[in-house]
Amino acid sequence: MQNISIREMTIDDYEQMIKLWENTKGIGLSGADSRANISQFVKRNPGLSYVCESSHQIIGTVLCGHDGRRGYLYHLAVDVAFRNRGIGKKLAVNSLEKLHQQNIDKCHLFLYHDNEIAIKFYENTGWEKRNNLLIYSKNI
Repeated sequence: MQNISIREMTIDDYEQMIKLWENTKGIGLSGADSRANISQFVKRNPGLSYVCESSHQIIGTVLCGHDGRRGYLYHLAVDVAFRNRGIGKKLAVNSLEKLHQQNIDKCHLFLYHDNEIAIKFYENTGWEKRNNLLIYSKNI
């Protein structure tokens, strides 16, 4: 992969990241994705989230964190023009390796039922679909 590099995410990447997320089908954005909230998330989970760049333009992201027990991946996204090059897999592997180094032995993620591209990606990269869990949310 020429001219493509992966590095740790910083809040200075926010404008490019939010643009990528807004243009990536299947990524749901909310107030939790504000600059202040992403900054807090990255500070709380140092060394776990990454961006991929090509010619100083962000073309891929992964947000990763943990609660001390389980890891969580959010917003694994790759620009359509750069897909099928292993970028998404590399981003995920970087985060999973860092979780493992922090003694986190399981990672979860959330997908929309109709996000067929992401479902196929995760199934093809060894993730297990859980049919025995339900997710409930409550605004507080």
